[in-house]
Amino acid sequence: MTTDATPPADLASLPRVEFAFPGPLRDQLVAAILDGSKTSTTGLVVDYEHEKEPLPEVGSRSVVIDSDERPVAVIEITGVRVVPLAQVDLAHVVDEGEGDTSVAEWRAGHERFWHSEEMRAALDDPEFTVDDTTLTVLERFRLIADLRTAD
Repeated sequence: MTTDATPPADLASLPRVEFAFPGPLRDQLVAAILDGSKTSTTGLVVDYEHEKEPLPEVGSRSVVIDSDERPVAVIEITGVRVVPLAQVDLAHVVDEGEGDTSVAEWRAGHERFWHSEEMRAALDDPEFTVDDTTLTVLERFRLIADLRTAD
């Protein structure tokens, strides 16, 4: 973690970012962010479009929310690439910090998530599926502040 600090007064002005849905997967991802093993994440362009949200921008900061809706960290985007799912590389996969050792292993896990009832409901598309051409948003980020010890 860096020594940069986001003053508590600024936290309210930062957007919130939630990794996965509340529950065990989010808890795992948040823990990996906090211990420094997770420095990348993957989203889908279609999800940003559905939510009418702009794609992330380098330099933007967000407050990471845990499964209990508590702010636990501040991260800063250090890189953004939009690529077809077939072009996700091993370096990105490893930096996601989920323990995957191959792109195939990573993709299988992500497809389970993207094809889940929760994700299909979030996209309002009960038949949603991904394929090699699905556009992904590959983000790199750094941990700016661990808020668990902040008062």
